[in-house]
Amino acid sequence: MMQLLVIVLNKLECLDKLLTALEEEHIPGATILDSRGMAQQLEGHDELRFLGSLRMLMNPAHKENKMIFMVLDGEKVRTVSRVVNEVTGGLDQPDSGILFTVPISYVEGLGKYQ
Repeated sequence: MMQLLVIVLNKLECLDKLLTALEEEHIPGATILDSRGMAQQLEGHDELRFLGSLRMLMNPAHKENKMIFMVLDGEKVRTVSRVVNEVTGGLDQPDSGILFTVPISYVEGLGKYQ
């Protein structure tokens, strides 16, 4: 079954190495978007200033992240997970990112990526 795999990558310094490692595993075709978390967005709001303060304690340099979208065969999910964890040092580490999948019941236009 096809899956939409989403990676929210907080460790921006890992992006190029991650994409290269995925390509080496024959997993091409990712779409990458700039994104921001809720704490980053609300940082300047006076009534929610404590969220910004909390973020500054956790990672003062972290202002944005990248969302990586991939449509792939479900059998490749474990490979992507392994690569992401190797490159980032582990998604179980604070402020590294998250990875999740959503089942896809229909897809068109994948062409050579299938």
